[in-house]
Amino acid sequence: MIHALFVFGTRPEAIKLAPVIHQFQRLPDRFRVSVCFTSQHKELLRQVTEFFTVTEDVDLDVMIENQTLEHVTSEVLLRMRNVLHDFKPDIILVQGDTTTVFAAALAAFYQKVKVGHVEAGLRSHVRYSPFPEEINRRLASVLADFHFAPTTRAAANLKAEGIPSRQIFVTGNTVVDALQLGLSLLNQWPQERRRALWKEAGLAEEFVDRVFRDETRLITVTAHRRESFGAPFAEMCRAMRDIVDEADDVEIVYPVHPNPNVRATVEDILRGHARIHLIEPVRYEQLIDFMSRSVLLLTDSGGIQEEAPSLKKPVLVMREVTERPEGVEAGVAKLVGTDREVIVSTVRNLLDDRDAYARMTGAENPYGDGRASERIADIITKGFSGEE
Repeated sequence: MIHALFVFGTRPEAIKLAPVIHQFQRLPDRFRVSVCFTSQHKELLRQVTEFFTVTEDVDLDVMIENQTLEHVTSEVLLRMRNVLHDFKPDIILVQGDTTTVFAAALAAFYQKVKVGHVEAGLRSHVRYSPFPEEINRRLASVLADFHFAPTTRAAANLKAEGIPSRQIFVTGNTVVDALQLGLSLLNQWPQERRRALWKEAGLAEEFVDRVFRDETRLITVTAHRRESFGAPFAEMCRAMRDIVDEADDVEIVYPVHPNPNVRATVEDILRGHARIHLIEPVRYEQLIDFMSRSVLLLTDSGGIQEEAPSLKKPVLVMREVTERPEGVEAGVAKLVGTDREVIVSTVRNLLDDRDAYARMTGAENPYGDGRASERIADIITKGFSGEE
């Protein structure tokens, strides 16, 4: 039996590892499963784990107010030493490009424990964009033994960096597995319970009524990347205001990240507009319901670029580069950067041109088919049994 220890500390990691954990737990003859939270982002992490009923065996509880990258890195590294000593896993599973991923992978390397990197091989090829994620994922690739690449492009990135082909596996992205699982749970709920999700997020009943009666064209926004802080982020916010001012049937819902650099700009530019709804960060099930009822998505996050195609929603990426170019190449995503006029004109075109909209919603999701978790379980089983 293989003892697999899942280590994660942020909401995106929890979303993308939840279906993998469930898949491993469905195979008790093959896997013993343990879960370690680092709690790099404690509150946001718990929202996801509660929805997906993932419970921890140990919580490193590293989060502090105004934490720095140095704090997270050193605390995860030091505290993982005891976890690895006590649990003695055969392999740790980490996901993505957070500081937790890098530090946990390094801790495992120091203890000569194998590392499986889920969503390996993403690259922007720009050292500080996104920061610190681009370097985190490169360092994780140096430390990992199993590289679970979501796409053939990600696999090619790893091969170009000298990772042996026998250690690279194209699985699809587990975010599609998570989305399908989340939607299946939501679709079992009665309509009133789903409406309650919106009200619990602090949204007014009149707005919720308009959404559920399809009387408004909704745009869901997520924006928080640190490389955009300052003038670029202000431009993004002004673009959001322009979009709503141009069309009286368009509304925006924007769960605002708690980072003060985000909040200060958002409050200054967007607060007070009747059709821009600024709310606290939401639970995963709330976000996917928002997205499923939106006409399009504006984001600078990674996961939404991967989820939107499965929801048949155009996604406009407010970044200058993306480590997920497959969506852009497939035509389901567009890079619009942080320029105010570019963002506004692109949204306007999608809202007004049915053919342009159909072109962005008609393609298949290039990021996966919902079976990545199964593939990862099979690959690790074969890897530990000595099968090729």
